[in-house]
Amino acid sequence: MSCSLRLSGFHQGAGCDVSAGRVCTIALSRLTRCSALLRTFASPAVHPRFLASTPKPRAAPPPYKMPQTNKSPKTTAMDSSGQVQSEAPPEPMEAASREQTTTPEAEEEDNLGDSEIVKSPSDPKQYRYIVLENGLRALLISDYSGPAAEQEDDSDGEEEEDGEEEEEEEEDDEEDDEEEEEEEVDGGDEEEEGKRKKGNAEKQSAAALCVGVGSFSDPPDLPGLAHFLEHMVFMGSEKYPSENGFDAFLKKHGGSDNASTDCERTVFQFDVQRRSFKEALDRWAQFFICPLMIRDAIDREVEAVDSEYQLAKPSDSHRKEMLFGSLAKADHPMGKFCWGNAQTLKHEPKKQKINVYKRLRAFWKQHYSAHYMTLAVQSKEKLDTLEEWVREIFSKVPNNELPKPDFSNMLDPFDTPAFNKLYRVVPVRKVHALNITWALPPQEKHYRVKPLHYISWLIGHEGTGSILSVLRKKCWALALFGGNSETGFDQNTTYSIFSISITLTDEGFQNFYQVTQLVFQYLKMLQTLGPQQRIYEEIQKIEANEFHYQEQIDPIEYVEDVCENMQLFPKEDFLTGDQLMFLYDPEVISSALTLLTPDRANLMLLSPEHEGRCPLREKWFGTQYSVEDVAPEWIGKWTGELELDSSLHLPAENEFIATDFNLKASDCPDTELPVRITDSEKGCLWYKKDNKFKIPKAYIRFHIISPVIQKSARNVVLFDLLVNILGHNLAEPAYEAEVAQLDYKLVAGEHGLVIKVKGFNHKLPLLFRLIIDHLAGFSASPASSPCSPSSSRKPTSTSSLNLRNLARTCVC
Repeated sequence: MSCSLRLSGFHQGAGCDVSAGRVCTIALSRLTRCSALLRTFASPAVHPRFLASTPKPRAAPPPYKMPQTNKSPKTTAMDSSGQVQSEAPPEPMEAASREQTTTPEAEEEDNLGDSEIVKSPSDPKQYRYIVLENGLRALLISDYSGPAAEQEDDSDGEEEEDGEEEEEEEEDDEEDDEEEEEEEVDGGDEEEEGKRKKGNAEKQSAAALCVGVGSFSDPPDLPGLAHFLEHMVFMGSEKYPSENGFDAFLKKHGGSDNASTDCERTVFQFDVQRRSFKEALDRWAQFFICPLMIRDAIDREVEAVDSEYQLAKPSDSHRKEMLFGSLAKADHPMGKFCWGNAQTLKHEPKKQKINVYKRLRAFWKQHYSAHYMTLAVQSKEKLDTLEEWVREIFSKVPNNELPKPDFSNMLDPFDTPAFNKLYRVVPVRKVHALNITWALPPQEKHYRVKPLHYISWLIGHEGTGSILSVLRKKCWALALFGGNSETGFDQNTTYSIFSISITLTDEGFQNFYQVTQLVFQYLKMLQTLGPQQRIYEEIQKIEANEFHYQEQIDPIEYVEDVCENMQLFPKEDFLTGDQLMFLYDPEVISSALTLLTPDRANLMLLSPEHEGRCPLREKWFGTQYSVEDVAPEWIGKWTGELELDSSLHLPAENEFIATDFNLKASDCPDTELPVRITDSEKGCLWYKKDNKFKIPKAYIRFHIISPVIQKSARNVVLFDLLVNILGHNLAEPAYEAEVAQLDYKLVAGEHGLVIKVKGFNHKLPLLFRLIIDHLAGFSASPASSPCSPSSSRKPTSTSSLNLRNLARTCVC
């Protein structure tokens, strides 16, 4: 068996093949000897300078909206992984403000941004906030990097435009190659693949506009009108009358566009090659200045809206939302059918003699007003240039000076007898799931505290003492998601949802009342103990680190997020309001926590076993369901003195949170490729010094090579099992590292085990050592499995697997 270790930065080192040099192949007779080697490399005292390499953090997924046009769902709710958007390092506000004017771009006097807008210290872009005469608010985002880059972008744009077809074919071939490489031990890493995909996107310019009106404003006799208008505004304008002219322009110049309608907001966005950005802005702005919305296009676009509705019908998440919305008070807009379809926009209006075209134009005139709108534009232009363009183009958007629709007085929409019931639902997918949901007062005003985020962090925890940990030990649950997605459905001016969704096993489904009781026990514990400043500050630090070293995401995604933030937060928090936890306020957290009680909860149990037992159907999506009171004996248990399960407790202090961000001093020369710096009987060590990004992150790739694996098909299968069990055993102890932005991956390669770890230098060795310790002390015993409900369960024989013997054989 042979071992080789490589430490590198993602931008170059991670994609390099160790086999480029002679690989050390020293036979080791015992796993313990290999373990000693691994511990030697894991020790931070051995080669501290090696931990200065610098991968870039992954971009966070954008939030999910519904309904939407050709857009894949995405959410920001806290899930069982605990991964969230984050804040800057300690004292992020002050540090970020100082960095605003100390980057090289900011030193150019003619491209200075607003110092009041707080941004990440690692963000090189400059920002300027302006308000046009018509009331439209705009944020200008400049990633200008000098004349040389400007000329290079123009050149790249011409090449991309001239070779679109060839490029598409090359991308298809590249994807095929990447799939083949993924099967090889030394294939390209996921991070490198992501960067290749983002290469062209980073050269794009983008804009997004958010109208502060959504489906809540639909008239009662035309459900889905706001969504329909989102489609119709694209059907040409007075200045550019071609019905599909804008899409054709974007396609010609390497761009794309999209739009989505939420409860109280509608968002439009596009991107395009930089040299075509101004013309694209002008064409796009006309949809908000003087759209044609021609009569002849109405029937076609109704069919497009109906197609989206039909595609959404098989989605269990959409079906649950529509069923949940139907439980609201009759006069509340939450009960509206926001999607729209051929029935509500064509057939019924025809029967009622409603002029849809006339009503559509009236809706646009009333609600698409400049003072409802926020705009974000990003390009490699100077701020002065962007301001000139935006003022010239968007000042023509009309302002009707009407008050913006306000639903903030329509509180407690789910304060109805129908809400606090048990709903049995037949899902589309063959899964068992339990949803426990509360409707709380709107929480948007508490964005600086984020009480639901704090609670969801604890509910969604996967470490020892958590709800999911206990449920897994009982073999009752596979996954748990808790929190608020911050979409319009989950959070608006009338209420905020807090939901816990548990994917159940067959046994968990049979014991769903006991599962529910465990959740209530944990909530009771949190209420009794009260908010914990130590835990809040841990979350704050974790998010601080991620925000400080955040990766620059694709412009089209970025401007979409920013223009929505502009509807919600003050100027200084446009970039931070949805990510940072600013203030620990135990009273605000307690106020939300005390509302999460059994008597206020809605229970929704999904299972294919309910088929044939659910006589009711939801009107729009046809979801089969039944409704019943919660069993009285369980109500008594939940509302009485709940005895806490002894396995439940708060998470321990997270030792994986980085606090030292100093770059390690290194006398190693800069190299283009990794170099071998150690070659001994213990193995080979390759090192790639980061000479580009200079951020305190490292990447370690450890390859344990064994010829035994390929000696038989049985060995290959057993080795796969070994790696899967090792990953299973690591899931709980390594959870704290994952939420602290330390990532790891175990790969059962063709020739041996590959261990990949990445993250902040400071605590990365702790994660590496944890993995190595579990490998050295590997056990396939069922007693150690998190899914063993009790020691009385009859153990499954592992004699036929001989996993320990295989491990010894591998190192001989």
